[in-house]
Amino acid sequence: MQIALPAATCYAYTGGKDFDPAQPSMVFIHGVLNDHSVWILQSRYFAHHGWNVLALDLPGHGRSGGTAPASVAQGADAVLAVLDALGVAQAVLVGHSFGSLIGLATAARAPNRVRQLVMVGTAYPMKVSAALLDAALNQPLQAIDLVNRLSHATLAPPPSSLGPGTWLYGGSRALMRRVLASNRQQNLFHTGFQACDAYADGEADMAALACPVLFVLGSADQMTLPRNAQTLIALARQAQVVRLPVGHALMAEAPDGVLDALKAFVRA
Repeated sequence: MQIALPAATCYAYTGGKDFDPAQPSMVFIHGVLNDHSVWILQSRYFAHHGWNVLALDLPGHGRSGGTAPASVAQGADAVLAVLDALGVAQAVLVGHSFGSLIGLATAARAPNRVRQLVMVGTAYPMKVSAALLDAALNQPLQAIDLVNRLSHATLAPPPSSLGPGTWLYGGSRALMRRVLASNRQQNLFHTGFQACDAYADGEADMAALACPVLFVLGSADQMTLPRNAQTLIALARQAQVVRLPVGHALMAEAPDGVLDALKAFVRA
């Protein structure tokens, strides 16, 4: 689904379903150098169980036009623009990593527009080492290899994700290379990491929220260490926490676990 925004057209995967204003809506927001496809199992489930699903390609990524968000605030602007364009009064936001910060900032800016917030593989502050920032800028292919080693705790996913025998490292690496190549005007890798590193409003944004927040964390996550989510968890008014025995790529390594956590949360 292509959504016309003031700045450019934004792509959202809908699970093969037409947008229905009478149904509740759920927005999925990917992380750095990813796209809508990382949510494939979760988005398809909700699309076929009574929800409008909008699994976004952030601006400047994949099938979306425009300029990639250079800050968490710019990412939040894009999400709100999507809601405005489709006339969505209120939605559930689900974000992974960089996308979790965008979801948080969106909910803080427009608390009446967000019914529930899910933060997957999150941390605050989400600092990125100077060495990794430099590699993302100057040696992005080597940086992709490093990030994939740090993001995965398993080699292959369960059958409910991409099928038996799928190589998680290879699949994730191919996705990141494809997304990097989708925008020749910007280095999406460095831009996204720099936005994560610079975001300093997490505590204020969480304090501004009125909605329940679900944290889905990987106990073996080396990119966003689970202990670094505790600041946000402590500030959330209605926090729920689910820990899964995987790394940072939770939707691929534990697709059923992430889906079960979402199902239980949005039903509550």
